Amino acid sequence: MRNLISPTRDQPMLPELGAPGKLLKLKEMFNSKFGSVPKFYVRAPGRVNIIGEHIDYCGYSVLPMAIEQDMLIAVEPVKTHVLQLANTNPLYPDFSTSANNIQIDKTKPLWPNYFLCGFKGIQEHFGLSDLTGMNCLVDGNIPPSSGLSSSSALVCCAGLVTLTVLGMNLSKVELAEICTKSEHYIGTEGGGMDQSISFLAEEGTAKLIEFSPLRATDVKLPSGAVFVIANSCVEMNKAATSHFNIRVMECRLAAKLLAKHKCLPWEEVLRLEEVQAKLEVSLEEMLLITEDTLHSEPYSPEEICRCLGISLQELKTQILSPNTQDVLTFKLYQRAKHVYSEAARVLQFKKICEEAPDSTVQLLGELMNQSHVSCRDMYECSCPELDQLVDICRKFGAQGSRLTGAGWGGCTVSIVPADKLSSFLANVHEAYYQRSNRSLVPEKQSLFATKPGGGALVFLEA
Repeated sequence: MRNLISPTRDQPMLPELGAPGKLLKLKEMFNSKFGSVPKFYVRAPGRVNIIGEHIDYCGYSVLPMAIEQDMLIAVEPVKTHVLQLANTNPLYPDFSTSANNIQIDKTKPLWPNYFLCGFKGIQEHFGLSDLTGMNCLVDGNIPPSSGLSSSSALVCCAGLVTLTVLGMNLSKVELAEICTKSEHYIGTEGGGMDQSISFLAEEGTAKLIEFSPLRATDVKLPSGAVFVIANSCVEMNKAATSHFNIRVMECRLAAKLLAKHKCLPWEEVLRLEEVQAKLEVSLEEMLLITEDTLHSEPYSPEEICRCLGISLQELKTQILSPNTQDVLTFKLYQRAKHVYSEAARVLQFKKICEEAPDSTVQLLGELMNQSHVSCRDMYECSCPELDQLVDICRKFGAQGSRLTGAGWGGCTVSIVPADKLSSFLANVHEAYYQRSNRSLVPEKQSLFATKPGGGALVFLEA
């Protein structure tokens, strides 16, 4: 292998990946599949969001870190215009299509569609219509539908693959923004955290990701604690259901009602952060405004129309997404309360990390606990298994534990004092996994300590 390279302008040199055995195996499988050798490889990491859930698409900062688990793609450009995709996991069937006629079916979130999102995003960014084909073999060890961003890692990988095949250059920020937008092709109205940390991550540090404009700031995590990921083993594909997009629309509607109440140009408002920015008030004040303006009972579409002075048809066609147009009730008060309080917790978390008081781990844990309660009660994106797992993690030594990712399944993240890590892992494994058939899930995908990893890479075959 030659030195790892990146097509991004702002980081031309990257350290060694450190997984030659993994690459050799992938190369051999590629040769067996396509009868040739790959010309280059692309890697994009998964991520764990430490705090800041469901607020990126509302315009607020989040605090994730990249993890060791990743997506890896071996690539060979070909002279035909055929895009051939294969997966090392036999559960995922082969796929081929014309590189110049990309069709993404939003009703079927099949694995190739995530690759096609990244491919199409780069294609449209450069306005290209005559693309070369390629053979791609995808390998990944991010547990699927676990809240660790396996789908976005594949979108980012595909974007970087396409950029490299084209011989084009983009900054990491540009790549993140393109891949955020292109993942919407699958029907998920996400906010950009997953794609941003995939490209902007750096080994050894978490990141505060801010939006409009997109930027990332290092956040040094406490040395006396370890972050542990635990998989509830409940799978949740956010593109396969309307849960996620309903929450996005509830936040959008809450923002519009708050803006209308404050005599702001509500038609232009899409995110709750925009209301705060236009009013020039604090997050604490926004919580009070939310309590004064919105009622806790669910809103019907008809009531929302009366509040905004629009027709039901206008609501459905101009504001709601296609898969939320038949929703009968919207909980605006609860969603806005979660978003504004969670946004404040992210800033408090960063401040504590910077000031590093003696009680840092305890204080960060309290914020994570508060976040889970808000996700469970106000945003209603938890599930019984996640709640049970959080309780078990706290019982056996975690200072704080919360769901991470979209929720409704997937993983928890816990902050554990380093000297308690061994007993914590053993006790949680016995209490949650061994006492049920969850022990059938590979342990490395169930429960593991993690540390901040690096971002997406491209590296060439020698």
